[in-house]
Amino acid sequence: MTTAPASTLSPGELIPFPDDWDRALAIVAHPDDLEYGAAAAIAAWTAAGKQVSYLLATRGEAGIDGLAPDKAAQIREAEQHASAALVGVTSVEFLGHRDGLIEYGLPLRGDLTAAIRRHRPHLVVTFNHHDTWPGPRWNTPDHRHTGRAALDAIGDAGNRHLFADSGLEPWSGVRYAAVAGSPYASHAVDVTATLDTAVASLEAHRAYLDGLGPDNWMADARTLITSMAEQAGQRFGGRPAVAFELLLY
Repeated sequence: MTTAPASTLSPGELIPFPDDWDRALAIVAHPDDLEYGAAAAIAAWTAAGKQVSYLLATRGEAGIDGLAPDKAAQIREAEQHASAALVGVTSVEFLGHRDGLIEYGLPLRGDLTAAIRRHRPHLVVTFNHHDTWPGPRWNTPDHRHTGRAALDAIGDAGNRHLFADSGLEPWSGVRYAAVAGSPYASHAVDVTATLDTAVASLEAHRAYLDGLGPDNWMADARTLITSMAEQAGQRFGGRPAVAFELLLY
């Protein structure tokens, strides 16, 4: 695995995201992770005929302070299905790892390896696995562990001697991994046409946003999504964009 090579663009400028792939699998920890980081790009990809599937490590049961975990899990699953449909994604799976307590290790790597072998993607999308967010702000264990396990599972999926009890054929066809929300973004997708869709996809997580409270900056979907796209766009020719760290496999 290597970082994508530098281009002839100016230092700090984001490179257009590669288009030579057909299927993507997005692997994240929680409902709403993709909506906070990548949904506008996913909407652009599906509009262009790409196939994207979602795999979530948890059901998000610990994410709403005012709801019991069992009730929250039911609501958040339904909200994630509705949100995904808005950006053209119909395949949404939940692994059932414990929200807030995801552990990096063989069980998680095995689950993600099996998913990659089932879906056979050319692109794996995940969420920031680094210790910090751009800023910097400290990242959570769930994000760090899920993202790192996803990147490792790409290699695992291609080795028929690893996690062989799944009964699935190896898959070595992943060309790229794209990390949303990374402090080391290198590439970007023009989302001029899909910003409103991305806002709607985050707003579909209504119970979660309401649980944050009206004064929480993360609850203002339109302002947040628009400002993120504009900030990335400053490094992408002024066009609204979603930025990714791109890794090659």
